[in-house]
Amino acid sequence: MKQTDPPSSPPPPRAGGPRRDSLADRTGYDENFLGPVVPLPLPVRASVETVTLPYTHFTVVFRPDRRLAASTAVCIEGSQLAEDVPRDDVWEFDPRLPEEHQAGNDIYRNNSLDRGHLVRRLDPVWGTPAVAGRANTDTFHYTNAAPQSDVFNQGKQLWQGLENYLLDHAAEFDRKLTVLTGPVLHDSDPPYRGVQVPLRFWKVAAFMQDGALASTAYVLDQSPDLSRDAERALAGAKAGAPPPLGPFRTYQVPVSDVAEITELEFGPLPDVDLMPVTRAPEDRWRRLETFDDIAMQG
Repeated sequence: MKQTDPPSSPPPPRAGGPRRDSLADRTGYDENFLGPVVPLPLPVRASVETVTLPYTHFTVVFRPDRRLAASTAVCIEGSQLAEDVPRDDVWEFDPRLPEEHQAGNDIYRNNSLDRGHLVRRLDPVWGTPAVAGRANTDTFHYTNAAPQSDVFNQGKQLWQGLENYLLDHAAEFDRKLTVLTGPVLHDSDPPYRGVQVPLRFWKVAAFMQDGALASTAYVLDQSPDLSRDAERALAGAKAGAPPPLGPFRTYQVPVSDVAEITELEFGPLPDVDLMPVTRAPEDRWRRLETFDDIAMQG
């Protein structure tokens, strides 16, 4: 893996006005936040080049070759969350990277794709009002987004509420939670406007339970139903439309499976997974219909 830091001097502002922040003072994700070390997920292959981009309370490990993040990591202090910070939805390029290396608004314009937050907007928004406001703004960088279907269904609702559910189970350690998230970047992902659109996303949560480090992992699948959508997919490809993404399906999966499909290193987390892995192969990925389906005991 070739990991580089962002350039020390940001490029000049693009036409249209100055950037609101150079981001030079950001310290990013704290791997010691929970006590036991939870390292930043990095690619295991030496040939994969990444750039580490620290923000407020979170860090993005960015892959310029895919114009998307390989992983993100955020520290959530549940006892200090600032839920009254307004959402402004003003997305910007990160000035520490060339704009052409980032998937900007051209990918999302005039189509059915949403800018899917990787680090959820509210997760790093804690601390003093000034810090919380800065964290909120930081989440609206294109480096923290990936194309997702605009369909909102039960699977997507479960995915978006996972952090709140897990925080309720982290009360033993002052409601602290570390969440690692990213797209599954596969060579077969369909191309669209110069970006390969990920069909799956992953999330690994780490927290303290009964005085020990614990983890759980999840996958969100937006793959199309090809038996139903093959004709639409062919027509869309000819017309330059985005890939036909299917309804969101959310699964709880072994952390080791996330490590395998992403080729990322997750440190101690596979060994403290609360999901039993002795299940039959066909049941190894547990489809979630409600939060009650989540396994929280090893």
